[in-house]
Amino acid sequence: MTAPAALRELLLSRITDVPDYPQPGVVFKDITPLLADAAAFGALTDALAELCVRHRADKIAGLEARGFILAAPAAIRAGVGFVPVRKAGKLPGATLGQTYDLEYGRAEIEIHADALEPGDRVLVIDDVLATGGTADASLQLVRRAGAEVAGLAVLLELGFLEGRKRLEAGLKGAPLEALVTV
Repeated sequence: MTAPAALRELLLSRITDVPDYPQPGVVFKDITPLLADAAAFGALTDALAELCVRHRADKIAGLEARGFILAAPAAIRAGVGFVPVRKAGKLPGATLGQTYDLEYGRAEIEIHADALEPGDRVLVIDDVLATGGTADASLQLVRRAGAEVAGLAVLLELGFLEGRKRLEAGLKGAPLEALVTV
């Protein structure tokens, strides 16, 4: 799904490009101006909550860290629970972890072991889909917890990095919803 033209234009108008951050040659997509605009942030929250309802999700999983900012208010608006997906070692108590490959090395994400129950339908939300590594690991983690992936939703998809292609197998037919693709 691509957002309706008016919403897409609003969202894009509040996302700024920061050249050479965090390293030379990278153009960082800064969403903080969008978050600072109550109308734009509210419209984004409404759109994500609507996706949650449309895909009959029982819970929303938000990916650390900017995914938390988008997912938590969407969960409240949709009337469902929020599950943080954190970097390894950040959650107290029993956790489930999933490792994944980075360009140079490996990383791990975790959720609380009791955060999801068999039969839960989970919409995974993040801010940006780039190469898809973290998103793919989150889909695997949701399924390992016994829950079903209702879908994956992102504010912004960087289409030239082909993360969507990487996620095809891991989605197993669940929808990938990008509100804006560049």
